[in-house]
Amino acid sequence: MSDFGVPEPANLSDLSGQSGESPVAETSVRLALPAEANEIGEIQVAAWRSAYAGLLPADVLADLNPAQFAAQWRAALLAPGEARNRVMVALAGRTLVGFAAITPSDDPDADPQRDAVIAELAVQPDATRAGHGSRLLNAVVDTIRADGFGRLTVWVNSTDDVLRAFYTEAGWAPDGAHRELDLYGDESVRIKQIRLHTDPGTA
Repeated sequence: MSDFGVPEPANLSDLSGQSGESPVAETSVRLALPAEANEIGEIQVAAWRSAYAGLLPADVLADLNPAQFAAQWRAALLAPGEARNRVMVALAGRTLVGFAAITPSDDPDADPQRDAVIAELAVQPDATRAGHGSRLLNAVVDTIRADGFGRLTVWVNSTDDVLRAFYTEAGWAPDGAHRELDLYGDESVRIKQIRLHTDPGTA
């Protein structure tokens, strides 16, 4: 997509289609379009409500507004700023089922020229365990390698064993960094996170 300054990555699966019809990839990953911001916002809210159940108050999760998330994603897609800011989407046929956002890391110990971070990777809860997360992760690694990054990181909730296993089974490992998010700024709700990392040259 021209907004990002690079050609879209190739589909990650074979094409299938009936004779006389335009072939449609059964599963694919590509750069996101601004017109897909609404779908991205809906997926993020659904994924957060699943991932943060039991960690955040129920009323906080209920108040998450897909339209607000969509507005932020639309603005980011229309004006990505840093050339290496990317939003990628996973599709099942023509249906958007997941997305990932990557950017140079702003962690205090990071070198933004060398270190990238997955700011968000989410799959629609009813579309999990179908390989979409793995396809997104592989596309992310390929993209940040092409962008010249030498290290890729992600923050995960310390209690999310499923998500941690997803990354570690793909070759990621903790790098010793940890943090606590203070939701309201008054320490009433805190979420502990650990950082995982991988080398895109060997991932």
